[in-house]
Amino acid sequence: MRFVDEAVIRVEAGRGGNGCLSFRRSANLPKGGPDGGDGGDGGDVCLVASSALHTLIDFRYQTHYRAVSGSDGGRQQKTGKSGQSLLIPVPVGTRVTVHSSGLLLGDLLTDGERLRVARGGRRGLGNLRFKTSVNRVPRRTTQGQAGEVILLALELMLMADVGLVGQPNAGKSSLIRKVSSARPKIADYPFTTRRPYLGVVRLNKGESFVMADIPGIIKDAAQGKGLGFQFLKHASRAGLLLHLVSLGAEDGLPLAQSATIVRKEMFAYSAEFSAKEHWLVFTKADLLPLEEAKKRVKEAIRLLDWGGRYYIISTINGTGIESLLNDLHLYLNQANSLEIEVCSGEPV
Repeated sequence: MRFVDEAVIRVEAGRGGNGCLSFRRSANLPKGGPDGGDGGDGGDVCLVASSALHTLIDFRYQTHYRAVSGSDGGRQQKTGKSGQSLLIPVPVGTRVTVHSSGLLLGDLLTDGERLRVARGGRRGLGNLRFKTSVNRVPRRTTQGQAGEVILLALELMLMADVGLVGQPNAGKSSLIRKVSSARPKIADYPFTTRRPYLGVVRLNKGESFVMADIPGIIKDAAQGKGLGFQFLKHASRAGLLLHLVSLGAEDGLPLAQSATIVRKEMFAYSAEFSAKEHWLVFTKADLLPLEEAKKRVKEAIRLLDWGGRYYIISTINGTGIESLLNDLHLYLNQANSLEIEVCSGEPV
Protein backbone atom coordinates (compact mmCIF):
# COMPACT_ATOMS: atom_id res chain seq x y z
CA MET A 1 0.00 0.00 0.00
CA ARG A 2 1.25 3.50 -0.88
CA PHE A 3 2.11 5.68 2.09
CA VAL A 4 0.21 8.97 2.03
CA ASP A 5 0.61 11.38 4.93
CA GLU A 6 -1.31 14.44 3.71
CA ALA A 7 -4.82 14.90 2.35
CA VAL A 8 -7.46 17.60 1.91
CA ILE A 9 -11.15 16.75 2.31
CA ARG A 10 -14.44 18.66 2.29
CA VAL A 11 -16.92 17.79 5.02
CA GLU A 12 -20.52 18.93 5.22
CA ALA A 13 -22.71 18.45 8.27
CA GLY A 14 -26.39 17.62 7.84
CA ARG A 15 -29.05 20.28 7.49
CA GLY A 16 -31.68 20.65 10.18
CA GLY A 17 -35.24 19.60 9.30
CA ASN A 18 -37.95 22.21 8.78
CA GLY A 19 -40.71 22.87 11.27
CA CYS A 20 -44.24 21.75 10.31
CA LEU A 21 -47.27 24.01 9.82
CA SER A 22 -50.29 21.98 10.85
CA PHE A 23 -53.62 22.29 12.73
CA ARG A 24 -55.42 19.49 14.44
CA ARG A 25 -58.74 18.63 12.83
CA SER A 26 -61.17 15.96 13.97
CA ALA A 27 -64.95 15.45 14.07
CA ASN A 28 -65.23 16.14 17.79
CA LEU A 29 -62.51 18.83 17.86
CA PRO A 30 -62.93 21.08 14.80
CA LYS A 31 -60.68 23.80 16.24
CA GLY A 32 -58.00 21.73 17.88
CA GLY A 33 -55.29 24.31 17.41
CA PRO A 34 -51.72 24.04 16.09
CA ASP A 35 -49.97 20.65 16.22
CA GLY A 36 -46.97 21.06 13.87
CA GLY A 37 -43.83 19.44 15.25
CA ASP A 38 -40.19 20.50 15.12
CA GLY A 39 -37.71 19.20 12.59
CA GLY A 40 -34.76 17.00 13.51
CA ASP A 41 -31.20 18.26 14.03
CA GLY A 42 -28.69 17.67 11.26
CA GLY A 43 -25.96 15.08 11.77
CA ASP A 44 -22.45 16.11 12.85
CA VAL A 45 -19.24 15.08 11.10
CA CYS A 46 -16.64 13.52 13.39
CA LEU A 47 -13.16 12.09 12.80
CA VAL A 48 -12.32 8.96 14.79
CA ALA A 49 -8.76 7.69 15.33
CA SER A 50 -8.32 4.04 14.35
CA SER A 51 -5.21 1.94 14.98
CA ALA A 52 -6.24 -0.25 12.04
CA LEU A 53 -5.29 2.53 9.58
CA HIS A 54 -1.71 3.52 8.78
CA THR A 55 -2.04 5.89 5.82
CA LEU A 56 -4.34 8.62 4.47
CA ILE A 57 -4.48 7.05 1.03
CA ASP A 58 -8.27 6.50 1.18
CA PHE A 59 -8.77 10.25 1.17
CA ARG A 60 -7.08 10.51 -2.22
CA TYR A 61 -10.04 8.68 -3.76
CA GLN A 62 -12.90 10.13 -1.71
CA THR A 63 -12.60 13.78 -0.77
CA HIS A 64 -16.21 14.83 -0.05
CA TYR A 65 -18.14 13.66 3.01
CA ARG A 66 -21.70 14.62 3.96
CA ALA A 67 -23.66 13.74 7.08
CA VAL A 68 -27.38 12.91 7.06
CA SER A 69 -29.82 15.81 7.29
CA GLY A 70 -32.60 15.92 9.86
CA SER A 71 -36.18 15.08 8.80
CA ASP A 72 -38.96 17.66 8.70
CA GLY A 73 -41.44 17.87 11.56
CA GLY A 74 -44.86 16.27 11.13
CA ARG A 75 -48.48 16.63 12.13
CA GLN A 76 -49.75 15.63 15.55
CA GLN A 77 -46.73 17.21 17.24
CA LYS A 78 -44.32 14.72 15.67
CA THR A 79 -40.68 15.72 15.83
CA GLY A 80 -38.55 14.89 12.80
CA LYS A 81 -35.78 12.33 13.10
CA SER A 82 -32.34 13.77 13.75
CA GLY A 83 -29.62 13.00 11.23
CA GLN A 84 -27.07 10.39 12.27
CA SER A 85 -23.54 11.68 12.82
CA LEU A 86 -21.00 10.71 10.17
CA LEU A 87 -17.92 9.03 11.68
CA ILE A 88 -14.82 9.13 9.46
CA PRO A 89 -11.95 6.84 10.56
CA VAL A 90 -8.42 8.25 10.32
CA PRO A 91 -5.05 6.85 11.45
CA VAL A 92 -3.85 7.47 14.99
CA GLY A 93 -1.53 10.47 14.89
CA THR A 94 -3.60 12.55 12.45
CA ARG A 95 -3.45 16.31 12.89
CA VAL A 96 -6.49 18.26 11.66
CA THR A 97 -6.38 21.90 10.55
CA VAL A 98 -8.59 24.28 8.60
CA HIS A 99 -7.19 24.23 5.07
CA SER A 100 -7.62 27.94 4.37
CA SER A 101 -6.22 29.38 7.60
CA GLY A 102 -4.11 26.59 9.10
CA LEU A 103 -6.10 26.82 12.36
CA LEU A 104 -5.47 23.69 14.41
CA LEU A 105 -8.68 21.85 15.25
CA GLY A 106 -7.11 18.93 17.06
CA ASP A 107 -4.70 15.98 17.19
CA LEU A 108 -6.04 12.43 17.29
CA LEU A 109 -3.40 10.65 19.36
CA THR A 110 -5.18 7.63 20.87
CA ASP A 111 -7.22 4.81 19.39
CA GLY A 112 -10.93 5.64 19.48
CA GLU A 113 -10.43 9.36 20.13
CA ARG A 114 -13.13 11.44 18.43
CA LEU A 115 -13.06 15.00 17.09
CA ARG A 116 -16.14 16.84 15.84
CA VAL A 117 -15.11 18.92 12.84
CA ALA A 118 -18.52 20.09 11.54
CA ARG A 119 -21.66 20.72 13.59
CA GLY A 120 -25.05 19.76 12.21
CA GLY A 121 -27.68 22.42 11.51
CA ARG A 122 -30.26 23.24 14.19
CA ARG A 123 -33.81 22.03 13.77
CA GLY A 124 -36.62 24.26 12.54
CA LEU A 125 -39.58 24.92 14.87
CA GLY A 126 -43.16 23.87 14.16
CA ASN A 127 -46.08 26.23 14.57
CA LEU A 128 -46.99 24.60 17.91
CA ARG A 129 -43.99 26.44 19.38
CA PHE A 130 -45.51 29.82 18.56
CA LYS A 131 -48.90 29.37 20.21
CA THR A 132 -49.59 32.05 22.84
CA SER A 133 -52.58 33.34 24.75
CA VAL A 134 -53.06 36.06 22.17
CA ASN A 135 -52.11 34.02 19.12
CA ARG A 136 -54.11 30.80 19.20
CA VAL A 137 -53.71 30.12 15.48
CA PRO A 138 -50.03 30.71 14.70
CA ARG A 139 -49.01 30.23 11.10
CA ARG A 140 -45.37 30.74 11.78
CA THR A 141 -42.64 28.10 11.47
CA THR A 142 -38.86 28.23 11.04
CA GLN A 143 -36.63 26.50 8.54
CA GLY A 144 -33.85 24.16 9.58
CA GLN A 145 -30.36 25.65 9.52
CA ALA A 146 -27.64 24.50 7.17
CA GLY A 147 -24.87 22.35 8.61
CA GLU A 148 -21.29 23.56 8.75
CA VAL A 149 -19.18 23.07 5.61
CA ILE A 150 -15.42 23.11 5.98
CA LEU A 151 -12.32 22.19 3.99
CA LEU A 152 -9.94 20.21 6.19
CA ALA A 153 -6.24 19.51 5.87
CA LEU A 154 -5.27 16.13 7.33
CA GLU A 155 -1.64 15.46 8.21
CA LEU A 156 -0.48 12.10 9.51
CA MET A 157 2.36 12.22 12.02
CA LEU A 158 3.45 8.72 12.98
CA MET A 159 3.42 7.82 16.65
CA ALA A 160 6.71 6.20 17.64
CA ASP A 161 8.73 5.88 20.83
CA VAL A 162 12.05 6.02 18.99
CA GLY A 163 12.81 7.80 15.71
CA LEU A 164 15.80 7.00 13.48
CA VAL A 165 17.34 9.97 11.67
CA GLY A 166 20.49 10.38 9.65
CA GLN A 167 21.90 10.84 6.19
CA PRO A 168 21.11 8.40 3.35
CA ASN A 169 22.78 5.02 3.80
CA ALA A 170 23.51 5.66 7.47
CA GLY A 171 22.10 2.22 8.35
CA LYS A 172 18.64 3.21 9.60
CA SER A 173 16.78 0.60 7.58
CA SER A 174 19.31 -2.08 8.47
CA LEU A 175 18.84 -1.36 12.17
CA ILE A 176 15.05 -1.47 12.11
CA ARG A 177 15.15 -4.72 10.10
CA LYS A 178 17.58 -6.18 12.64
CA VAL A 179 15.52 -5.39 15.74
CA SER A 180 11.94 -5.62 14.44
CA SER A 181 9.79 -7.28 11.78
CA ALA A 182 9.69 -4.15 9.59
CA ARG A 183 11.13 -4.78 6.12
CA PRO A 184 12.20 -1.51 4.45
CA LYS A 185 14.26 -1.75 1.28
CA ILE A 186 18.05 -1.95 1.68
CA ALA A 187 20.48 -1.20 -1.17
CA ASP A 188 23.89 0.39 -1.77
CA TYR A 189 22.52 3.64 -3.22
CA PRO A 190 20.98 6.74 -1.55
CA PHE A 191 17.30 7.18 -0.76
CA THR A 192 16.37 3.50 -0.76
CA THR A 193 13.85 4.42 1.96
CA ARG A 194 11.24 6.62 0.32
CA ARG A 195 8.62 6.56 3.06
CA PRO A 196 8.65 6.13 6.84
CA TYR A 197 8.48 2.63 8.29
CA LEU A 198 7.24 1.61 11.71
CA GLY A 199 8.60 -1.44 13.50
CA VAL A 200 7.70 -2.97 16.86
CA VAL A 201 10.81 -3.91 18.85
CA ARG A 202 9.97 -6.83 21.14
CA LEU A 203 12.21 -7.49 24.12
CA ASN A 204 12.83 -10.72 26.01
CA LYS A 205 10.91 -9.42 29.03
CA GLY A 206 7.67 -9.40 27.04
CA GLU A 207 7.79 -5.63 26.62
CA SER A 208 8.00 -3.68 23.38
CA PHE A 209 8.33 -0.22 21.86
CA VAL A 210 7.75 1.32 18.45
CA MET A 211 10.61 2.48 16.23
CA ALA A 212 10.26 4.70 13.12
CA ASP A 213 12.68 4.74 10.17
CA ILE A 214 12.68 8.22 8.58
CA PRO A 215 14.05 8.75 5.01
CA GLY A 216 17.57 10.17 4.83
CA ILE A 217 18.23 13.85 5.57
CA ILE A 218 20.72 15.78 3.44
CA LYS A 219 22.14 19.32 3.42
CA ASP A 220 19.45 21.99 2.83
CA ALA A 221 16.68 19.50 3.66
CA ALA A 222 14.89 22.14 5.74
CA GLN A 223 14.58 24.21 2.53
CA GLY A 224 12.93 21.29 0.72
CA LYS A 225 15.89 19.42 -0.74
CA GLY A 226 15.81 15.62 -0.80
CA LEU A 227 13.18 13.33 0.69
CA GLY A 228 13.78 13.45 4.44
CA PHE A 229 12.37 16.94 4.95
CA GLN A 230 8.91 15.69 3.95
CA PHE A 231 8.95 13.26 6.85
CA LEU A 232 10.77 15.18 9.60
CA LYS A 233 7.35 15.89 11.12
CA HIS A 234 7.08 12.17 11.92
CA ALA A 235 10.31 12.35 13.90
CA SER A 236 8.90 15.27 15.90
CA ARG A 237 6.38 12.95 17.56
CA ALA A 238 9.04 10.46 18.71
CA GLY A 239 10.00 10.55 22.38
CA LEU A 240 13.67 9.82 21.63
CA LEU A 241 15.77 10.32 18.50
CA LEU A 242 18.61 8.02 17.48
CA HIS A 243 20.94 9.93 15.17
CA LEU A 244 22.75 7.36 13.05
CA VAL A 245 26.18 8.16 11.57
CA SER A 246 27.92 5.68 9.28
CA LEU A 247 31.51 4.67 9.99
CA GLY A 248 31.68 3.62 6.35
CA ALA A 249 31.74 7.28 5.26
CA GLU A 250 30.29 6.58 1.80
CA ASP A 251 30.01 10.34 1.19
CA GLY A 252 33.62 10.95 2.23
CA LEU A 253 32.63 13.38 4.99
CA PRO A 254 34.29 13.25 8.41
CA LEU A 255 32.03 11.78 11.10
CA ALA A 256 31.61 15.07 12.96
CA GLN A 257 30.66 16.96 9.80
CA SER A 258 28.18 14.28 8.77
CA ALA A 259 26.51 14.43 12.18
CA THR A 260 26.42 18.23 12.19
CA ILE A 261 24.60 18.40 8.83
CA VAL A 262 21.64 16.38 10.10
CA ARG A 263 21.40 18.22 13.42
CA LYS A 264 21.42 21.63 11.69
CA GLU A 265 18.67 20.60 9.29
CA MET A 266 16.47 19.27 12.08
CA PHE A 267 16.84 22.42 14.16
CA ALA A 268 16.20 24.60 11.08
CA TYR A 269 13.03 22.64 10.37
CA SER A 270 11.63 23.03 13.88
CA ALA A 271 12.95 24.42 17.15
CA GLU A 272 11.18 21.61 19.07
CA PHE A 273 13.92 19.18 17.98
CA SER A 274 16.45 20.99 20.18
CA ALA A 275 14.45 20.01 23.27
CA LYS A 276 14.29 16.31 22.39
CA GLU A 277 16.55 13.61 23.76
CA HIS A 278 19.18 12.68 21.15
CA TRP A 279 21.58 9.74 21.16
CA LEU A 280 24.39 9.31 18.63
CA VAL A 281 24.72 5.85 17.09
CA PHE A 282 27.75 5.09 14.94
CA THR A 283 26.88 2.27 12.55
CA LYS A 284 28.69 -0.24 10.31
CA ALA A 285 31.40 -0.94 12.88
CA ASP A 286 32.11 -4.21 11.05
CA LEU A 287 33.82 -2.24 8.25
CA LEU A 288 36.72 -1.26 10.52
CA PRO A 289 38.80 -2.94 13.21
CA LEU A 290 37.06 -2.25 16.51
CA GLU A 291 39.94 -0.19 17.91
CA GLU A 292 40.07 1.94 14.77
CA ALA A 293 36.29 2.47 14.97
CA LYS A 294 36.55 3.56 18.61
CA LYS A 295 39.38 5.95 17.75
CA ARG A 296 37.37 7.62 14.97
CA VAL A 297 34.28 7.87 17.16
CA LYS A 298 36.27 9.37 20.05
CA GLU A 299 37.65 12.06 17.73
CA ALA A 300 34.16 12.84 16.36
CA ILE A 301 32.77 13.16 19.90
CA ARG A 302 35.57 15.60 20.76
CA LEU A 303 34.95 17.75 17.67
CA LEU A 304 31.20 17.77 18.28
CA ASP A 305 31.69 18.57 21.97
CA TRP A 306 29.09 15.85 22.53
CA GLY A 307 28.05 15.27 26.12
CA GLY A 308 25.18 12.87 25.52
CA ARG A 309 25.02 9.13 25.02
CA TYR A 310 26.66 7.46 22.03
CA TYR A 311 26.98 3.90 20.78
CA ILE A 312 28.98 1.91 18.25
CA ILE A 313 26.97 -0.83 16.53
CA SER A 314 26.96 -3.24 13.63
CA THR A 315 23.83 -4.91 12.27
CA ILE A 316 26.03 -7.48 10.51
CA ASN A 317 27.76 -9.03 13.54
CA GLY A 318 25.48 -7.61 16.25
CA THR A 319 28.08 -5.40 17.94
CA GLY A 320 26.44 -3.02 20.45
CA ILE A 321 22.84 -3.91 19.50
CA GLU A 322 21.89 -5.55 22.79
CA SER A 323 23.37 -2.72 24.85
CA LEU A 324 21.51 -0.12 22.76
CA LEU A 325 18.17 -1.91 23.11
CA ASN A 326 18.57 -2.38 26.85
CA ASP A 327 19.32 1.32 27.35
CA LEU A 328 16.37 2.30 25.15
CA HIS A 329 14.11 0.07 27.22
CA LEU A 330 15.30 1.60 30.49
CA TYR A 331 15.01 5.16 29.21
CA LEU A 332 11.49 4.69 27.82
CA ASN A 333 10.31 3.01 31.02
CA GLN A 334 11.63 5.92 33.09
CA ALA A 335 10.04 8.46 30.76
CA ASN A 336 6.68 6.67 30.94
CA SER A 337 6.79 6.45 34.73
CA LEU A 338 7.46 10.21 34.93
CA GLU A 339 4.46 10.92 32.70
CA ILE A 340 2.23 8.74 34.86
CA GLU A 341 3.46 10.44 38.03
CA VAL A 342 2.82 13.92 36.61
CA CYS A 343 -0.66 13.01 35.40
CA SER A 344 -1.72 11.31 38.62
CA GLY A 345 -1.97 14.50 40.71
CA GLU A 346 -5.16 16.06 41.99
CA PRO A 347 -6.99 18.32 39.55
CA VAL A 348 -6.29 22.03 39.95
